[in-house]
Amino acid sequence: MNLETPILHQSLPTIPWMENNVWKLPGTQPTDQWLIRDEVFAPQMRLRDHLIEAETDKVHTLQDDAVDAADECLDLVLSEISNDPGYKVASDSVMRPDGKVVGIDRSIPLLTLGRLVQNDFCLMQSGSEGHRLMGAILCFPASWTLSEKIGKPMMEIHTPVSEYDEGLGRRVQRMFDMMQPETMLWRANAFRHEDPSLFHPRRESDPVSVRRGTRPGDYMRSERQTLRKLPRSQAIVFTIHTYVLKIIDLPADAQAAMEAAKIKSG
Repeated sequence: MNLETPILHQSLPTIPWMENNVWKLPGTQPTDQWLIRDEVFAPQMRLRDHLIEAETDKVHTLQDDAVDAADECLDLVLSEISNDPGYKVASDSVMRPDGKVVGIDRSIPLLTLGRLVQNDFCLMQSGSEGHRLMGAILCFPASWTLSEKIGKPMMEIHTPVSEYDEGLGRRVQRMFDMMQPETMLWRANAFRHEDPSLFHPRRESDPVSVRRGTRPGDYMRSERQTLRKLPRSQAIVFTIHTYVLKIIDLPADAQAAMEAAKIKSG
């Protein structure tokens, strides 16, 4: 497929920097909506299919200790999409809303669920240093790589993020420890990007673009992220639904508020 063709949204469901309770870290809010299917489902899923086949080692990792959690997460996703009339879920396969049939392969749970929905999934499990990243299907990385983050606790994962200091780290860890399976949280972020590519890996040592502006070539990338605790394994599932759109397609008041919000380049 042509990876040069950008997959763009026309709007954001939430404009994070316009909502103080979302924009102020950690910005988590209760929700009862987990997985979202939106207007770019078909092209995003074609890209996910391609990346899972062609870039498997870059978009997927699963440590042995997290296999049970990955299985449980797949079951949860299958249960969720079975309630979406756009899907046809059978015992051994799923027909997606775009007509693509995906086999349910229990031997590769994260790779399987990565081809079912637009979300990326990260599995966090509790350890002596807090929750660690133990597995992920990450087709749309926003300037980070699985190879640098896998196995690390939250503080080390967020080393390049200046706002993620020890105080915020402790708050996030308490939130993880206190979460119950029956509750779900969501938050959203936003970054300016020169490159609209959804597959946007970057190592910590790579330079970051700092160009800003509202010219037609500038893009906004926003992630709707959710957190929920799996009842059996007690792992935390962190999901990421990625939106990319042209800044000029944002409402005028949202564009005007961007400078005050100090939105960073990604």
